[in-house]
Amino acid sequence: MKITLILNGRTEDDYIIRGFSVYEQRLKHYLPFETVVIPALKNTKAMSVEQQKQKEGELILKSIQSSDKLILLDENGREYHSAGFAEFVQQQMNSGIKNLVFVVGGPYGFSEEIYKRANGKLSLSKMTFSHQMVRLFFVEQVYRAMTILKNEPYHHQ
Repeated sequence: MKITLILNGRTEDDYIIRGFSVYEQRLKHYLPFETVVIPALKNTKAMSVEQQKQKEGELILKSIQSSDKLILLDENGREYHSAGFAEFVQQQMNSGIKNLVFVVGGPYGFSEEIYKRANGKLSLSKMTFSHQMVRLFFVEQVYRAMTILKNEPYHHQ
């Protein structure tokens, strides 16, 4: 199984780029991992929130296949502890899906089309994080899940 993370816009924050890169490289020892960056919208001041979500939704839909399992990183999603998230990843691997896609949306969430297409929602915390920080937190948690599944000492209980 491959895991794909779709991100909205690039980050300019060097510490996030470096941290993300560390975990992205580590993950490649366990499974194929890909990052897809959809371009940040331009001229958003001239667009309503709904128009922004619609445009972002169109870009997300162009980035996925009909066979992909789509999970939205959403504040109203299901929360897991790290071992529970590892179990979720294992269940997806066992199900035979080829590509598990997670999406970090824009600042206003997702369009209705994306919510309808999604197979689930995941929340990293009840707290709110910047979209930049979510990238780093999420990739670390995927790496942690893989080390849990391989019984490696990275995660302590």
